[in-house]
Amino acid sequence: MWSNNKQSQNDSPSSTTPSPAFQPAPAQPNFGSNSAPAPAPVRSSVPGAKAAAVLGAGLTIKGQILGDEDLHIEGKVEGPITLKGQRLTIGKTGEVVSDVHAKEVVVYGKVRGNLHASDRVEVKNDGSVIGNITGGRVLIEDGAYLKGQIEIERGKNHSSSSSDKLELETVGAN
Repeated sequence: MWSNNKQSQNDSPSSTTPSPAFQPAPAQPNFGSNSAPAPAPVRSSVPGAKAAAVLGAGLTIKGQILGDEDLHIEGKVEGPITLKGQRLTIGKTGEVVSDVHAKEVVVYGKVRGNLHASDRVEVKNDGSVIGNITGGRVLIEDGAYLKGQIEIERGKNHSSSSSDKLELETVGAN
């Protein structure tokens, strides 16, 4: 392990050439001078969780979407979306014109249609919803726009009525 030979660190072959395990990764090829790096996939903070499927800003979908994985929409979707047990995120450039059924719905963009979530619905400060919201939990940030009704579905643990209904015309500063 240790040698009685005293070599200076500059003479050591390992000090001038890094080991293969520490070599930097080769640079990605540049396909054109205007190419931008690809956006990083949406990742969950939960260990072992897979990335969400993404519909980019340049895509328009007309038709029904059914799925068993999380979905992030930056483009436009016209047609019903059903992601039972999954999360739907409508990004800042996203627009959805239809009814949505999912476990969680997060709105940064625009929705014209009813949102049904078995767990929760969040309308972020730049988000806009024209339609009814039904869910176990509803969060509407300051600055968000909402025109429709909110119905909170309570679990079977609560002793009061099975749902609370709130009717709103508009909320927010828009």
